[in-house]
Amino acid sequence: WQKVLYERQPFPDNYVDQRFLEELRKNIHARQYQYWAVVFESGAVVQQLCSVCVFVVTWWYMDAGVLSPQGLFGAALASSLLGYVLFDAIDAGVGRRESGRTRWADLKSTLVFLAFTYGFSPVLKTLTESISTDTIYAMSVFMLLGHLIFFDYGANAAIVSSTLSLNMAIFASVCLASRLPRSLHAFVMVTFAMQIFALWPMLQKKLKARTPRCYVAVTVLFALAALAGLASVSSVGAVLFASLLLSISCLCPYCLIRLQQLKDNIHGPWDEAEIKEDLSRFLT
Repeated sequence: WQKVLYERQPFPDNYVDQRFLEELRKNIHARQYQYWAVVFESGAVVQQLCSVCVFVVTWWYMDAGVLSPQGLFGAALASSLLGYVLFDAIDAGVGRRESGRTRWADLKSTLVFLAFTYGFSPVLKTLTESISTDTIYAMSVFMLLGHLIFFDYGANAAIVSSTLSLNMAIFASVCLASRLPRSLHAFVMVTFAMQIFALWPMLQKKLKARTPRCYVAVTVLFALAALAGLASVSSVGAVLFASLLLSISCLCPYCLIRLQQLKDNIHGPWDEAEIKEDLSRFLT
């Protein structure tokens, strides 16, 4: 008996010999995870949750009149300049030289964005006047949830879409900004949303790749800042949010490692054939 289909043999189609199960293999592609390595990787989820929390708390401060738009814009501008310098200092400008992008190009892009957003801030302020406030809040919640779902946390999955994730976050910021008192508030809120949802993740990824210890420290400090801001608005919400962060960063990695031991994937001669030969020459 031969395991081929192109020859006639005196055996039924479903016949297998005694060597069939000798090729059985279990969990040959299973990954062995380390607890602290998984905790480190969960930092991307924690930071993005904290970004959404900081954005919502900042909007609440603006809406309540506790935070002025001038103060937020000044703080955001100073943080952006500090992050910009840090972004280049982490790898000594190697990434910038490889990309070929100059500082003058970055400055022009920033000025164009600020001018465009400021010019259209009256439109952004009145864009959703005909929509009820409850609908605006519901749309913002769904958009921010979509932003968290489609965000690129480093996983190679079909659901990941950085463009869609950013667009949903900006759409949520426009919806919330339209409920602020003045056009200046809307301009500052949209600008702040771009900083925290577009620029901040870029710095996170470079910190994670170049200086893991600094990345962990920044993640912890950012989480504490988000919890402190949320606690000033709602103590119950801060407790629930802290429980969520602890579950994601500590409990979920533990459950993943425990469930990994229960894997029982089998592989053998019944698997689909894999063509490992380079067939690119047939495509030319």
